[in-house]
Amino acid sequence: MKKQVFKTIAKINKVVFPSYSKKQLDLAKATKLQLMIIGWRYFVTTRAI
Repeated sequence: MKKQVFKTIAKINKVVFPSYSKKQLDLAKATKLQLMIIGWRYFVTTRAI
């Protein structure tokens, strides 16, 4: 049940949030908001797997 919820959130994140790896974002130059989005996507992805 919990895993399915995170899989659904991961699909929503893929549509809503930008992919910084495709844009080749340098993490050293990322803003706090960008780092927060990266962290959130990582958190959801690791729990969906």
